[in-house]
Amino acid sequence: MTIARFEVFTKVVDLGSFTKAAEELNMTQSAVSHAIASLETEWGTKLLIRDRRKGLLLTEIGQNTLVHIREILNRMEKINQELALAANLERGTIRTGTFASASSCLLPKILAKFQKKHPKIAFSFFEGSYEEIMEWLDTGVIDVGFIVQSEADLPYYTVPLTRDEMVVGFSPNHKLHKQPLIGIDDIKNEPFIMPKGMYQQHVEDIFRQAKASPCTRFEVHDCNTIANMVKEGLGITIGPELFLKTQAEIEIGYLELSSWRYIALACPSLSEASPAVKAFLHVAKQEFSVNK
Repeated sequence: MTIARFEVFTKVVDLGSFTKAAEELNMTQSAVSHAIASLETEWGTKLLIRDRRKGLLLTEIGQNTLVHIREILNRMEKINQELALAANLERGTIRTGTFASASSCLLPKILAKFQKKHPKIAFSFFEGSYEEIMEWLDTGVIDVGFIVQSEADLPYYTVPLTRDEMVVGFSPNHKLHKQPLIGIDDIKNEPFIMPKGMYQQHVEDIFRQAKASPCTRFEVHDCNTIANMVKEGLGITIGPELFLKTQAEIEIGYLELSSWRYIALACPSLSEASPAVKAFLHVAKQEFSVNK
């Protein structure tokens, strides 16, 4: 039971492949297989199952063990960063969870300033849904993540970044492009592309407040797919301005019934965060306090 074997195990799980893990770790596939087999032999239990249709699957004990292994690796990363800091050196990796609009509009601003101050810190990015990012924070997959704040208290340390207005997205030749403000009555009978997951709750709340229902033609999970469908005139949608304003050939309109989502950067605990993560949060706070 060694740190190296733990690193191999988490890499195989994250990539879902012995081959991909071997390539990223610069190891042979047989060495990766041997590391996993050694752990399983030492512990007397199976950690992974190969399924022809679904690929690699964690067993129940594998899933439970993974949480503790990630915690150990996170602690080792923190120790290494503390030692490097004491020697006036900087090193380490920040694993960052992000979603589409944060990746394109918020993350680059923070990275640009951070890399000037801390050029030796590396990053690993995980893009997913709001729910996946919070699960990754809870299970130690990521060190820091972009989240959408809600009224419920979340068990994280957060740095508020910006508020993002929900807007209507439509093709350039749509009749809505001449309207300064758009009411729900103007769109409730239009073919509607409903985002599945992600910011779906925000959209449903908008219609609920107006006591109306959308004429949902499609339900789509991927933001880029939604944008492409809007461009092709397959329907209109409601989504975050940060994302929709970056999409070519999509016009946006503002709702009479304004609605906002509040985006923050979060980590499980500031006191437990590594020096690199603390520095990253500090730069984010500086960058967006200036822009407010």
